[in-house]
Amino acid sequence: MHDALWIIVTGSLVAVTSGLLGCFLILRKMAMVGDAISHAVLPGIALAYLFSGSRNPVLMLIGASAFGILCTVMIEAFHKRAKLQEDASIGISFTWLFAIGVILITYFADKVDLDQECVLYGEIAFINFETWNGVPIAVWMLGAIFILILAFIFIGYKGLYLTTFDPEYAATIGISVGLWHYMLMGAVSLTTVMSFESVGAILVVAFLIVPGATAYLLTHKLKTMLWLSACIGIIASITGYYLAALLNASISGAMVTVLGILFFIVFLFTTIRTKTAIALS
Repeated sequence: MHDALWIIVTGSLVAVTSGLLGCFLILRKMAMVGDAISHAVLPGIALAYLFSGSRNPVLMLIGASAFGILCTVMIEAFHKRAKLQEDASIGISFTWLFAIGVILITYFADKVDLDQECVLYGEIAFINFETWNGVPIAVWMLGAIFILILAFIFIGYKGLYLTTFDPEYAATIGISVGLWHYMLMGAVSLTTVMSFESVGAILVVAFLIVPGATAYLLTHKLKTMLWLSACIGIIASITGYYLAALLNASISGAMVTVLGILFFIVFLFTTIRTKTAIALS
């Protein structure tokens, strides 16, 4: 039961942190950029292992963040300078960087203590339960990232809000749209890499996109959307854990399944509500 608590806490921390950032990605029509970054950081993590010979969290963070930012720069360059469609730019950037990461892991398999399937699929049940002051180190690290991202959103709310909804106006009053864009991408990279070992890329992507998308169907107010996204992520983490225990299945897979079910329930509800409102008008 003790392990179950920490697994749920870990999932909830990743869910809330990713979900909050995911709201801004969805509103900026950049949802798949989160997917791209979550895969593009792999070569940075692999190189950090190669150079340090250990799972040094600082070097992991530096390497992954660097490749996360590189991915966003490549997407911007291909889209704006080469005039490629944004989805094509995203596809080219993250698949190329992810492939480099896979090659590094495969070629230097004897030196890199990182498994491809673990990175892709992950399994939250296998988080590092090594503790400090009675709390797993993974929870300490994810908790620190949660506080950092929460502070970033709270302090930078005005900048994020204006550059998301009205970038032209933001630019006219002296707010650097580009700076806020890359700060957001940096925050996504940071969250992604710190969640990698605990939950894997698939669950990170799901938490980045699905809670925010579900909340978006229910409200068009940003603050409400942020709260709903966090709540949906926590509900999916708790329900997903107990569903996995009941079915003896993958916990990460169960959490994503619950997210999908919640999305479809909300989708059906909003569709019926809209049709009813039209019929009564």
